[in-house]
Amino acid sequence: MNQQPEHETDRIYQNDQGEVANFAFDNAVARVFPDMIKRSVPGYAETVAMSGVIAGRYAQPDSNLYDLGCSLGAVTLAMRHGVQANAELSGCRILGIDNSQSMVERAGHYIALDDSDIQVDLLCDDICTYPLENASLTALNFVLQFIPLDQRLNLLTRIADATLLGGALILSEKLCFDEQEQQLQTDLHHDFKRANGYSDLEIAQKRAAIDNVLIPESEAVHIERLKAAGFSKVIRWYQCFNFVSFLAVK
Repeated sequence: MNQQPEHETDRIYQNDQGEVANFAFDNAVARVFPDMIKRSVPGYAETVAMSGVIAGRYAQPDSNLYDLGCSLGAVTLAMRHGVQANAELSGCRILGIDNSQSMVERAGHYIALDDSDIQVDLLCDDICTYPLENASLTALNFVLQFIPLDQRLNLLTRIADATLLGGALILSEKLCFDEQEQQLQTDLHHDFKRANGYSDLEIAQKRAAIDNVLIPESEAVHIERLKAAGFSKVIRWYQCFNFVSFLAVK
């Protein structure tokens, strides 16, 4: 019998680590990921839930839906349920891809527990090189910010080229702003973390760990690049503090 993996409380940065290592999606993070992301990313639950609603609108019969950087498969499942709710969407296949084996293994347990008959395939692979095709909807939720800057346009272009006419991309990211707004947004984000039980030490050490691996960009840069990649329309459909989600339609 498949059992849901146990969730642990995120205590990774609870003790003073001295020189903090760069953040990585390793087994330690996979074990606490549901707790970590809930307490760290404002609006994450809404972004996941609405990914399913958007899937119900933009998925096309006999097409692929991709969850790139799928982590534990929350968006994969949301898209699966969105497709399941629309009787006209026959022949859809959902592919969840992540380069963390720990994440993919745990995601498999959640998919196995779900009773939908929509096909889901989970793969441990590099989203920057994995071949994409026949896509009606792709989700890239809080993933592009971890991709090297010089590879981002190429990834988005590959997604756009693989997307059917009328298909879409959900792109969720952490934004940066001008100096004055940036400080306020950062302060609000840290207040959010404190309200969710993180100490100042945890906040500081997590920020030190992630600064060199998560490179945020401005809203204008994202929109310009999405259009350069081949999407005809881009809207910001959701924002909570410095976290946003765009819908890019081909």
